[in-house]
Amino acid sequence: MRFGFPAGLFGEAMDFSALELATDDQEFLDRTRQFLAANVTEELLYREHETGDGLIEDLHLAMGAEGWLEPEATNAKDGGFTPVQRRIWDLERRRAKVPLVTWGGTLMILKAVRQFGSPELLDEVLPGVYGGEVRFAMGYTEPEGGSDIATCKTRAVRDGDEWVINGQKMFTSGAHNCRYIFLLTNTDPTGRRHRNLTMFLVPTDSPGLEIQGLRTVDGERTNISYYSDVRIPDRYRLGEVNDGWAVLNGPLTAEHGAGGADPVGLADIATMGSFAALMAESADEVATQADIGDGSAAYRLGRAHARIEAALSTPGIFGRVAIAQTMRDVAPELMDVLGSAAALPSNAEHLYRWAPLVGIYGGTIDVFRNMIAQYILGLGRPNYSLPKSASQL
Repeated sequence: MRFGFPAGLFGEAMDFSALELATDDQEFLDRTRQFLAANVTEELLYREHETGDGLIEDLHLAMGAEGWLEPEATNAKDGGFTPVQRRIWDLERRRAKVPLVTWGGTLMILKAVRQFGSPELLDEVLPGVYGGEVRFAMGYTEPEGGSDIATCKTRAVRDGDEWVINGQKMFTSGAHNCRYIFLLTNTDPTGRRHRNLTMFLVPTDSPGLEIQGLRTVDGERTNISYYSDVRIPDRYRLGEVNDGWAVLNGPLTAEHGAGGADPVGLADIATMGSFAALMAESADEVATQADIGDGSAAYRLGRAHARIEAALSTPGIFGRVAIAQTMRDVAPELMDVLGSAAALPSNAEHLYRWAPLVGIYGGTIDVFRNMIAQYILGLGRPNYSLPKSASQL
């Protein structure tokens, strides 16, 4: 059976899932499954679902204590997971439904911290990251800035060996469970765009920092963070003053899915591949519940699955757009095919609430379409000026 359809309904499907692993990799797979089976419980998953935190702290700390986090955060040449081990670890956590929002963000930021942090700062944060106690939240978006984070108005003013920060950030997801916020600030309001920004790691226990929870329509918790005369030592600065865009570029590229293909070919081909897999699982469930004898339902489900397969096969930043748009288009179809059962909690019902948000993670779909047009297709910058009136034509 493929996607929940009986074999033969849409053609015979081949199974490419069987793979004989090398002895070391098989032992790694067995150890991974044993760890997850012992530490991922229905109670923990339900608690995370209720909180919408994107993190199960007890599980994350157990991963750190048993040595899973450091090799995941380290290149293979430096003693981290091999590409095969990394893929096994990724897939098994997905199958176990482990929430990875906070840890995934931490890994994106960690590369910039390693590259631009002082030795003193690295000594402070790296052991905690590997142990699971230290996590990072992204502090980019502002209430009036939307996807254009370079319009940053959060101010950082130097005062001797300290910085005083004032401002506000939206969507600092995970900040309530993180030790630091990877914060974008404006350090030269009269400076040239992109050359007036400085990045900091701001400890979340800093006086003057307030984190206020905000629940989204799909049940996730994100945060608004307020900075009122927050003072931090200069050692928490990342990179040079007014060169924050260079520091931010790596995490942004990773979040946008514009970093190029995995040279080994084992990683997801698009940054939202795990989201697309959940979409496919939701469609699978609907297929098992729907009346496939109804030609209309079979046609609509077949069309939905074809679109999901196409989205899963689209690489890079193109795949990011394809997956987000497909989720928006397929989710209502699945709900409609389910009929009255769609009112009950299910993966499909959650997908319907979640799909609009996926289209704005890290920037809206239209922002990414403009990036594709401008930087890949060479079509130039978009023109947002008001159209000329008829009298001016």
